[in-house]
Amino acid sequence: MDAILEQLRALALQADDAGRHKVLDFMRDLRLQLETPHDTLSRFSGMHLEITVARMGEDLDIFKHLAESEQPLNIEALATKTGAAHSLLGHILRYLASVGMIHETGPGTFTANGVTRTLAQPGYRGGIYHFFDNIGPIFQAFPAFLAETKYQDINDPTKTPFQKAFATDRPAFQWLPSQPERFAHIQQVMTVQGAHGAPWFSIFPFEKEIDSFSGSPVLVDVGGGFGHQCTALLTALPQLRDKLILQDLPQTLELLQSHPDGIEVTPHNFFEPQPVKDARFYYLRTVLHDYPDDKCIAILKHLVDAFGPDSHILIDEMVLPTAGVPWEATTIDLTMMACLGARERTVAEWHTLLDAAGLRVERIDTYSPRRRDSIIQAVPK
Repeated sequence: MDAILEQLRALALQADDAGRHKVLDFMRDLRLQLETPHDTLSRFSGMHLEITVARMGEDLDIFKHLAESEQPLNIEALATKTGAAHSLLGHILRYLASVGMIHETGPGTFTANGVTRTLAQPGYRGGIYHFFDNIGPIFQAFPAFLAETKYQDINDPTKTPFQKAFATDRPAFQWLPSQPERFAHIQQVMTVQGAHGAPWFSIFPFEKEIDSFSGSPVLVDVGGGFGHQCTALLTALPQLRDKLILQDLPQTLELLQSHPDGIEVTPHNFFEPQPVKDARFYYLRTVLHDYPDDKCIAILKHLVDAFGPDSHILIDEMVLPTAGVPWEATTIDLTMMACLGARERTVAEWHTLLDAAGLRVERIDTYSPRRRDSIIQAVPK
């Protein structure tokens, strides 16, 4: 058995990205088949604790200290670096090692592994805080909210589990910017969301599409956060220098540590008329899944009003199949519902939404099959 498992491990580590995900899905299915009822309950009991202790690790900079050290660190050294009590720290480290977030090299001695180095990076560190501080309370409030509302559809951003969790009557995107620390964590995790795998502009024929376009700007990144997509585009296609515009709310752009060179940064609320006219592409990445249909139509119509003769919209979102939706997509779907009264959409729902905004689907290119992340090219009807 050990030899067979080692052979499978070696083959899996050599797989490409699609093969790697096939192995992950197979292992997930196999685990469920092998679980006893006790195993299932134990797995559920550990779900909340894992993110909780990961948050403790971030608070204490455990991942950062281990990732920066060339040698394993013992509990005494980490206690000195973190200021945590020796005994308490031992319990935390032991747990982190048991779930694979750090590696135990010997009694009371630990070093970084791949997960440690991931969690030491700002974007993924922000993800831990976002999932614990922002998403966690919302999920806790979700069952009671549904019971109180008699399990009716959630399509009003002012009446969701979010309001119950944070005792506010304001929608999430009005309340969160008033909480700078929480809001910063959202922006940080957005910089790494979907960071692995083929970039969208390598699957969608972006370079071919802009080849005959002589105007400027080439692309407006509407609601683009910290500009990670503009930066990726400029890195891949240096000829786009000074032809890319990043737009987001002033409170988001204020969190930028530095403005990306060669990219114009402009404050803008996408519920107001689009000030940049005649761009080749208006790009929306994971924007429309934050809003119900009526709000999305308003956003899209502002962009259509700014169109020049060559303008199109690129929508970077999940396009769900009608059956067999991947677990990552269903997770995000329910998260959007609980937080924002929104959802992920099927291909039929995208066609219906765009038609209501005076657009039609020109093409759909899926660049991340596992999550169904896709580029929808929308053009005037």
